[in-house]
Amino acid sequence: MNIGVVGLGLIGGSVAKALRENTPNTVLGCDINRTVVDKAKLLEAIDLELTEERIPVCDVVILALYPKDIIAWAQAHADQLRPGCILMDCGGVKQVVCDALFPLFKDRPVTFIGAHPMAGVERSGFDNARSSMFRNASIILTPPKGTDIETLSMVKKFWGAIGFTNVEITTPQEHDRRIAFTSQLAHVVSSAYIKSPTAKMQHGFSAGSYKDMTRVARLNEKMWTELFMENRECLSEEIGTVIEHLQEYKQAIDDRDAETLEKLLREGRECKEAADKGDLKE
Repeated sequence: MNIGVVGLGLIGGSVAKALRENTPNTVLGCDINRTVVDKAKLLEAIDLELTEERIPVCDVVILALYPKDIIAWAQAHADQLRPGCILMDCGGVKQVVCDALFPLFKDRPVTFIGAHPMAGVERSGFDNARSSMFRNASIILTPPKGTDIETLSMVKKFWGAIGFTNVEITTPQEHDRRIAFTSQLAHVVSSAYIKSPTAKMQHGFSAGSYKDMTRVARLNEKMWTELFMENRECLSEEIGTVIEHLQEYKQAIDDRDAETLEKLLREGRECKEAADKGDLKE
């Protein structure tokens, strides 16, 4: 197959590298940065540049862009995609993208499926992309209603070939509700945590917990701002829940209420254990 990858940053670059390393497919790639395209060709992360003229030869096109750019690219190139092509994105929010693109392709001979690779590192860009990025990772798919089982099976095999071992299928709305907690909230908390003046004096006094808490504060603020704003209602609710719980801990400490503090800590431990076993109830 001919696979087009639009956007050769951390995720798109990793998709391209993984496809080249693990499949016999021909990989075509493009990026807004000309230097990145040249480097991708030099390092054999792509076989060919994905030019306007080559879009119609692609069997699958992956849009590894910011949400607004995903929508804009699809709208601009919808009629260039060949009949039977499967178009997928890698965006971190799904409802805004799917609300725009499901109707766009409803009456076209192209299938659009929302996708979100649950993998990454705190550093962005092609230079940090790697072919092993998706090994044993999960990918979330948000197909439109009525997508046939053959197409979903093909898509599952496509992602499985580059390392994904778990596929979750859900709605765009449910994706955004859950991702507000599992991903977006973690980035907000990490960013807020590292702003303590004490952080400047952490050298020699920090270990694994500090590193775990601050790792994702090294984020791409432009991308994450767009993701947060496109999922603001779900994310705001999650932030409010954290603030409420933090206030409970602060109150117990201010009141020197060791009994309540121990209870709160025990509840947190039990929630973690239940979450790891998948036992948390709605």
